[in-house]
Amino acid sequence: MYAVVDIETTGGYASNNDITEVAIVLHDGEKVISRFATLIKPRFHIPHHIQVLTGITPAMVADAPSFEEVAGAIYNMLQGNVFVAHNVNFDYSFLKHHLLQAGYELNCSKLCTVRLTRKVFPGLSSYSLGNLCRHFDIVIQNRHRAGGDVAATVLLLEILLRNNALPHIEQFIKRGAKEQSLPPHLSKEIIEQLPYTPGVYYFHDQKGKIIYVGKAKNLRYRVRSHFSHNGAGKQRQDFLRNIYNITFQSCSTELMAFILESIEIKRLWPAFNRSQKRASTVYGLYIFEDRNGYIRLAIDKKKKHLQPLYTFNLLMEGQSMIKQLVARFALCPKLCFVQTDNDPCIGLVDESCKGACESQETVHDYNLRVHEALAYIQHMLPTFVVMDDGNHRDEHSCILMEKGRFYGMGYVPAGYEMSDLNTLKTQLTQYPENDYIRGLIYQFAERHPAKKVGLAG
Repeated sequence: MYAVVDIETTGGYASNNDITEVAIVLHDGEKVISRFATLIKPRFHIPHHIQVLTGITPAMVADAPSFEEVAGAIYNMLQGNVFVAHNVNFDYSFLKHHLLQAGYELNCSKLCTVRLTRKVFPGLSSYSLGNLCRHFDIVIQNRHRAGGDVAATVLLLEILLRNNALPHIEQFIKRGAKEQSLPPHLSKEIIEQLPYTPGVYYFHDQKGKIIYVGKAKNLRYRVRSHFSHNGAGKQRQDFLRNIYNITFQSCSTELMAFILESIEIKRLWPAFNRSQKRASTVYGLYIFEDRNGYIRLAIDKKKKHLQPLYTFNLLMEGQSMIKQLVARFALCPKLCFVQTDNDPCIGLVDESCKGACESQETVHDYNLRVHEALAYIQHMLPTFVVMDDGNHRDEHSCILMEKGRFYGMGYVPAGYEMSDLNTLKTQLTQYPENDYIRGLIYQFAERHPAKKVGLAG
């Protein structure tokens, strides 16, 4: 038995909106068995634009029953039948959510007439209910009212059944079938083209704009997991209804997918990504010689035309490094801007500073220790590559860290000689770096030391 459904609501997602009208038609595949329709008094105000669209005003629902009063009747018509609607996940998410609040747990097979029409009549210019009705000469009475739209959906279902839709319906509703959970505008064939490899995937909206970027150890499994449930929240519903296409980039390893995802999120700034979108100021470690000839170290915001010795996403990260160098190499806190007040140098007080700030130490002696500190940084920030599987056995993936910073990644032939850093760079794609990427690579190299190959910087 098919339970063909249409609802009107106060908004686009179930968790914070109410139903204002429900219409259900029970159909046995040949004829209509029974009908149910009612206005419902919502708890929330009906927005003006919804009133204009549907014609349902507060006055019309003032004496209507609450959802709880009709929940039992709605549940009895739906449970055990195939839940049919045009863009089924929208109607199903509302009714499942509100029935659960009323004490009824709805579990039905779902059938989307958008997806079903695509199967039976592929290649139409539009699969909206209004355009389909025009195409099939279905007259809609009371458009954007539950009763009028559900009557049109019933007629559409009958046309589909007369055109050999049953095999498709059986595939849609069979146990374990996942197609009904897909967004209404996304074809199953797009999912089926995804490989079972690591990589990065992109969800596109109707205009082709990328609205979400994700990473995967297995692209097909991960993308499918996005559509394994149909949540009632606004973001979830907006997300699903805006997905029209999926593209991807395969990577040979999961680590490369993690890195590329971070790069792409920061490059594209997709609307539905939340993580890694925090805007951050990048700081750099700079050196310069003051007018007395002393070499000074400073942490400052990254300059467009100056190359820092090292970069930090957090100011405190850079300040921590400077303090370590001051302590280890007896550098002056004032010359390194650790101390910025006019008080006497704290290094002179505890005798860790040898007096460069008061010209008590020669430029040569002080600068010699600064150079030792810089050499220590170079030692602590080594150059290495992470070598791993390639896309086929004749190549390896290669991720380059140069002096503690992520340079880029790519693929090199199997047996490639790591003799010259500049030559290696020509084989790789250079990317922007950040502390998240650096952390990923360092953690991976620590867990898999056999895949780390040291290089001369």
